[in-house]
Amino acid sequence: MDSRYIRRLPTVLLLLCLSLWLITGCDRGTGISRIHPDESGVLSVVTRNGPTTYYLDRHERPSGPEYDLVTDFAETHDWEVDWMVVDSTAQVIEALESGQAHLAASGLTHLESRNQRFERGPAHTEVTQQVVCHRDLANKPTRIPDLVGIEIAVTANSSYTERLRALASEHEGLNFREVNKGTERLLGEVAEKALQCTVADANIVKVNRRFMPSLSVAMDLTEGQNLGWYLAQGATKLTEQAFSWMNSREGDEAVDRMERRHYAYITEFDYVDLRTLNRRIEERLPQYKDLFLTAEEETGMPADLLAALSYQESHWNPNARSPTGVRGMMMLTQNTARSLGVTNRLDPEQSILAGAHYLEDRHRRLPEQIPEPDRLFLALASYNVGRGHLLDARQLARNLGKNPDSWADMREVLPLLSDERYYPQLRYGYARGYEPVHFVQRVRNYRDVLSQAFD
Repeated sequence: MDSRYIRRLPTVLLLLCLSLWLITGCDRGTGISRIHPDESGVLSVVTRNGPTTYYLDRHERPSGPEYDLVTDFAETHDWEVDWMVVDSTAQVIEALESGQAHLAASGLTHLESRNQRFERGPAHTEVTQQVVCHRDLANKPTRIPDLVGIEIAVTANSSYTERLRALASEHEGLNFREVNKGTERLLGEVAEKALQCTVADANIVKVNRRFMPSLSVAMDLTEGQNLGWYLAQGATKLTEQAFSWMNSREGDEAVDRMERRHYAYITEFDYVDLRTLNRRIEERLPQYKDLFLTAEEETGMPADLLAALSYQESHWNPNARSPTGVRGMMMLTQNTARSLGVTNRLDPEQSILAGAHYLEDRHRRLPEQIPEPDRLFLALASYNVGRGHLLDARQLARNLGKNPDSWADMREVLPLLSDERYYPQLRYGYARGYEPVHFVQRVRNYRDVLSQAFD
């Protein structure tokens, strides 16, 4: 029996489980899902390691869409979460079926075949299955019949296998392989031309194409399907609690936060832009990486964020100049540079450190009660549009009944700085308020792509 679970079980349940174990071999595989979290205080969750489910960020902190939702759900019931992280959908299914977890939160598609084996939990995302090939593939499929003769490999025991089996029964010569590899790994093989095509959910494709710009969506394989949770068979009470929470106001807000944090900011795919970024991560970033890390140590602003900000501003070109007079890696104005002690805006070391101090100043001047990451996004907006215009936008948000501490609300209010119905009454007047919204979105997108270089 796993000692992690023994420590967390109440004394009575522990003695019961030990007794059963002596008689029947009660262990993690047969006992965990039978003990309700209300009794043990622990919700055992199996998930898959990946950017659309659960992963550790560069500071080794858990993150991911499924992590966020499960954490919020557990907190409302005052449960701890014990995470079991595996590499494939097949392992997720096996863990849930063998009783090693109460709940599977792994971006699983709701399928009738799974509904018969488990308790179907609430859905939180709608996706389509997409056929993904290398952009240079000569005979790229655009219709179902075109899949005949194409080399396709997909994750074993996934929703993709069910769809492809159904199509193979209708189209002679349509073949595919099931492999014990995660979807992200198969996308990597397609990007490296080791595999012609694979199938993946649209949200997985959307996230990973930024890292692998050679991937091309050949066609949609399905219409919209629900992704959501599954629970161990017989866990009816826990299933009802999951539905009740997901369908509540708290659940709606949690799903909205998850979507804004992990998906909403991702821009439309730009092959040329992302191909250029990935190339410059290899060719240019190594020259400046230590400068970003030093700036983080001195200011507390994350190095990967500073690198993304610098890429947005100058594409890591120390000699960058704009017609408006801003220059250098962080595109500083002459007045800002002078106030920060910069003697040469084209010197990478001076520019990066000054830009980090300037961003830290924008962040520090915002009220401490603003939660992260909203405070950081507002600081980025201030870096772009100026503190005065941001203050105007925050006051306008209050006037309109919006929350000035919420980036979701402020991204709607900032564009109104260019609306003649509002800017004449603002202290700092007109501003191109759509620009900071676009600016923050692109910085966040770039940060996701290059953050691996700082792991």
